[in-house]
Amino acid sequence: MEFEKYNGLGNDFIFIDGTGEAVELTPQQVGFLCDRHFGIGADGVIVVRKADGADGYMHYINSDGSLAQMCGNGVRCFAKYLVDHGMVDASSGRLLAMTLAGPRPIAFDVDDEGKMTVATVEMGQPILEPAEVPCLLPGASLGRLGTVACEQAIDSPWGPFAFTAVSMGNPHAVCFVDNWQALDDGLFTDAERKGLDTLRIDEVGAWYESHGAFPQKTNVEFAEVTPEGVRMRVFERGCGETLACGTGACATAVAACLTGRAERAVTVSLKGGALAIEWGEDGVVRMTGPAAFAFSGTIQL
Repeated sequence: MEFEKYNGLGNDFIFIDGTGEAVELTPQQVGFLCDRHFGIGADGVIVVRKADGADGYMHYINSDGSLAQMCGNGVRCFAKYLVDHGMVDASSGRLLAMTLAGPRPIAFDVDDEGKMTVATVEMGQPILEPAEVPCLLPGASLGRLGTVACEQAIDSPWGPFAFTAVSMGNPHAVCFVDNWQALDDGLFTDAERKGLDTLRIDEVGAWYESHGAFPQKTNVEFAEVTPEGVRMRVFERGCGETLACGTGACATAVAACLTGRAERAVTVSLKGGALAIEWGEDGVVRMTGPAAFAFSGTIQL
């Protein structure tokens, strides 16, 4: 099987062309492809398929073999795949990507060779109604945007954490930490340097990912406000910690605005780099960031 490898801020994906013939992968095959020791290594697999009324359909599969409705970094890489392969007119500057979460209009820039460099994705309006996220948080309150779950405390073995529930086509639980020193020492790889960088997100993120408050599991973000904007780390549902998460950055920006921590336009910094996020007055969240080609090859399944 031929493949190509792309990444958006280090969030990496294996691309397989499914436009000519049907490509169906088992969870075991996806796990092998994404394995960083025995396979190619990636956070997920994207099968490129044709779509009626759109330039292509992005079929995204998490590294554990589960389907994902949407992936922000993945859809920018998907746009680059379509542009760089001549499946859309590079001079048009726009395309429409179909996903399980619905259509996503994308504006893009290209370099002198006609290869895509940066894309702005219309990620749609955030879903804030708890039942539609979905989440089961009893303290959800009625605000000007309807019923929203903001800063709702959920207990854990390390004490309670307050989450804001947002869906960007996939569920997110965003926790802003205002006082790292108040948290349990066991949450950090270095108790002398408590902070976002030393947080054991692989443990606490995994614990909340499967919490009963989230019937379809959830992506988990821990974040803090800085003079430059917002910093965050993410434990992705069905994947684990990744260097970046586009939908997570969008959800975090929305949560920051909802809780009064940021304006509607904010820079969200992740381990792999920064994304510009704007929650427009029209309700649509727009994400701007890069996408890069890494390498291509063949592998036997």
